[in-house]
Amino acid sequence: MQKSLLLAGLCMLLLSTSCQSEKKKHEKEIEFLVTNPIKIDTTITKDYVCQIHSIRNIEVRALEKGYLKTIYVDEGQSIKKGQKMFDIMPNVYQADLQKAKAEADVAQIEYQNTKMLADEDVISQNELNMAKAKLEKANAEVSLAQTHLGFTNIKAPFDGIMGHLHVRGGSLLDEGELLTSLSDNSKMWVYYNVSEAEYLDFITNIDRNKDQEVSLLMANNRVFPHKGIVETIEGEFNNQTGNIAFRAVFTNEEGILRHGETGSILMEVPFKDAIIIPQKATFEVLDKKYVFVIDENNTVKQQEITLRGELPQLFVVDQGLSVQDKILLEGIRMVKNGEKIHYKVEDGHTVIKHLEMYAE
Repeated sequence: MQKSLLLAGLCMLLLSTSCQSEKKKHEKEIEFLVTNPIKIDTTITKDYVCQIHSIRNIEVRALEKGYLKTIYVDEGQSIKKGQKMFDIMPNVYQADLQKAKAEADVAQIEYQNTKMLADEDVISQNELNMAKAKLEKANAEVSLAQTHLGFTNIKAPFDGIMGHLHVRGGSLLDEGELLTSLSDNSKMWVYYNVSEAEYLDFITNIDRNKDQEVSLLMANNRVFPHKGIVETIEGEFNNQTGNIAFRAVFTNEEGILRHGETGSILMEVPFKDAIIIPQKATFEVLDKKYVFVIDENNTVKQQEITLRGELPQLFVVDQGLSVQDKILLEGIRMVKNGEKIHYKVEDGHTVIKHLEMYAE
């Protein structure tokens, strides 16, 4: 009986050892999927926080002192060039104009009398010149009085939309006091800041003979219906931020955009001979990106990379990889740095073409 038990135990031990051996053998034969980076021409869409400004936005101020007699417009109203906006009490300026005209009439009479005497050689030519100068001065005073009177009637300098009213009817105004603002929203200037590296990518890859189009993502997460054109780039970088300002212009026929809005500019930046890898082939350690590179001895080595941009499920690599490298595509969490592996290689173009098939 004891011999039978001993024999059964020995069989169980042999069976267990055999199973563990088969399990280890199976683990050693795991085949990992490896691919290579590819080099292609591509375009990356980058987004930048932006500020939206009217092509013309001005402050409307009182040019003369006086009481605000009439307000002809309202906040948010669309007004036309030359339309009346405000009237400042004109009484004093009308009196100044009448006085100036009366003095000009006197000067005109004196000049005519002096001219008659000069023609008859009763007085000298110098006296005639003095009378003429007095007349010209009087006429200038009339023009000045007319100008001051005109300042009491404030009209729109261009088509636009009224801003906030800072005064009310009957207010006593000082010279230069702010009344409201006026915005020409037919076109909008959109400003956004670009880093030095991204500026260089943009400026070295664009076709300078073509308009560079951008899109505007509005605050409601919808894309503005019209494309914008990169119109100008500032001449200097900001030393504190390392950025440079771009300005794009957008037509605003529907009047959707208003001065002071914010949004995001979507700018396509072309890349020539960009090195592309799948995002799932990477992992992060302390905010740095890494991949596993397989060397000639089939050993996995951790390699740090830097990125130039991002595409859906893809990264554009700046430094750290070449197209000759082999990188681990699947099973990143199953290997350790310095470990030898068995693998099969799948061409990078095929992997990227059918990326969704391999997505985790």
